[in-house]
Amino acid sequence: MRKEEIISKLPYSKPFLFVDEIVQIDENGVEGNYTFDENHDFYKGHFKECPVTPGVILTEVMAQIGLVCLGIFLLNDTLNKTASIALTSTEIDFLKPVFPNEKVIVISEKIYFRFGKLKCKVKMINEKGEMVCTGTIAGMILTPTLSKGDGAKTGLK
Repeated sequence: MRKEEIISKLPYSKPFLFVDEIVQIDENGVEGNYTFDENHDFYKGHFKECPVTPGVILTEVMAQIGLVCLGIFLLNDTLNKTASIALTSTEIDFLKPVFPNEKVIVISEKIYFRFGKLKCKVKMINEKGEMVCTGTIAGMILTPTLSKGDGAKTGLK
């Protein structure tokens, strides 16, 4: 699967797509990057005089590149249009702030992928090579179990 194909299969669109490029991907991990546009709405209020990227957004970037992109690659053609990868847990240490217009690199290493669960060790570094945040992220493959007429609940299969 081509890197551009993986990005096109992500279940996100702007302004919530936080993947610019996948640099490298294989069955053991992924490396990708994203540059934070100074015009993102969250910068308007976090913090007024000195905008900083919220930790929840940094976590989302790490999850999109380090978990979802890798999950799409690992599942390849077995991921159908109704399945999705849902975040189930994170443990992230934040070490440095990320400012508007900064480019970050996410490097993810697969810890395991079994029984529909993917767990990865992830780190984010800035262009200076400084560690921004690091930790673990896990997610599950979800498929709809009920039709929309039945309340459209989602569960594991």
